[in-house]
Amino acid sequence: MANITLGGNPATTVGNLPGIGSKAPDFKLTTTDLSDKTLADFSGSRLVLNIFPSVDTGVCAQSIRTFNKKASNLENTKVLCISKDLPFAMARFCGAEGLDNVINLSDYKTGDFGNTYGVTFKDSAFESLHSRSVVVVDTDGTILHTEQVSETGEEPNYEAALNALN
Repeated sequence: MANITLGGNPATTVGNLPGIGSKAPDFKLTTTDLSDKTLADFSGSRLVLNIFPSVDTGVCAQSIRTFNKKASNLENTKVLCISKDLPFAMARFCGAEGLDNVINLSDYKTGDFGNTYGVTFKDSAFESLHSRSVVVVDTDGTILHTEQVSETGEEPNYEAALNALN
């Protein structure tokens, strides 16, 4: 489990992110139109999994905006924004912000993604939500980069994530 902080207070997750060089674990998540998507639906694309607690917090919202802007020029790359938010909240946020270079996916139905990827908070005020993390996946499903952000209130290292694609 990862030992991180939330507002400076200790917090832990249920596990650790998958290892670099390993295959990305499969998932089944819900889109904003309530259909399901799996890892196989993105086969052949490079992926940036932008994982966070809730779209309705400032840092989470900023991570979506930043990845939306920075990844828009990357060839064959999709940014998947993943949280346990309801799909309606995710659609509302991106619609209001005019963000169209990211794909919002929700783990609200089962929480399996958070448990499989080791990002579900085990304790703290955010218990059962996802910790702020980034996983970069190559076209063949191999994990190229991971980041478990040590303080949940801080932004991820965008440049490190995007540089992993070069």
